[in-house]
Amino acid sequence: MAEAQKEVVIRVSDLVVGFGKINVLDHVALDVYRGEILGFVGASGSGKSVLMRTVIGLLPKREGRIEVFGVDLGNVNEKERQAVERRWGVLFQHGALFSSLTALQNVQFPMREYLDLSDRMLQEVALAKLEMVGLTADVRGKFPSELSGGMTKRVALARALALDPEIVFLDEPTSGLDPISAGEFDHLIRTLQRTLGLTVFMVTHDLDSLHDVCDRIAVLADGKIIASGPMATMLASEHPWLKAYFRGERAARRRA
Repeated sequence: MAEAQKEVVIRVSDLVVGFGKINVLDHVALDVYRGEILGFVGASGSGKSVLMRTVIGLLPKREGRIEVFGVDLGNVNEKERQAVERRWGVLFQHGALFSSLTALQNVQFPMREYLDLSDRMLQEVALAKLEMVGLTADVRGKFPSELSGGMTKRVALARALALDPEIVFLDEPTSGLDPISAGEFDHLIRTLQRTLGLTVFMVTHDLDSLHDVCDRIAVLADGKIIASGPMATMLASEHPWLKAYFRGERAARRRA
């Protein structure tokens, strides 16, 4: 389907975000289409996570416009914004689980905030979400300190899915995982995206993830989007940074 025919669920226009006198994002423009997995890549410190955190409202913008589901998030009241926020879920880089809550309680947390469910229903739904991400019921009583890195990511993903979102934001989801666990997590993301019809915005530097699960890739450099498209577009580019990243020594080792 041509891009003009696809439904845009996130539209970022002329976005400027900075700290002090420095602009990290310099008039960034980016569309994310319904049902795709978009990989968002760039050098360390380039502002990948800054863009994601600005879209979800954790960082203020200096200029520009952010629309989600056609709603201008800079021109809504609190109630209207919460209605949009309920339609997305977020997995932060290190899981960001509440250390004093069990796995089950972490998954239940957004449900308690937004839904009026009985304790029995809260437990049943949270257990279903844990099972959805490949965790068994015995994990429910464990605290974050008792979980492996892979289990932490899965619990955090279950929490991100707690309210049945249409969009899931993933910040470096395979960071810190061994290659086998990272591959399993990538497969899980793709399976959930297809099963649930999710739109996935994934900040990553993982070449395997970019190759294996992303429908499209957007590249951030020098505060701007310098390229976007499928992996074939990235591999064909003669831009120096894209050549070094996608066709450099590390990429050659992956192909080997």
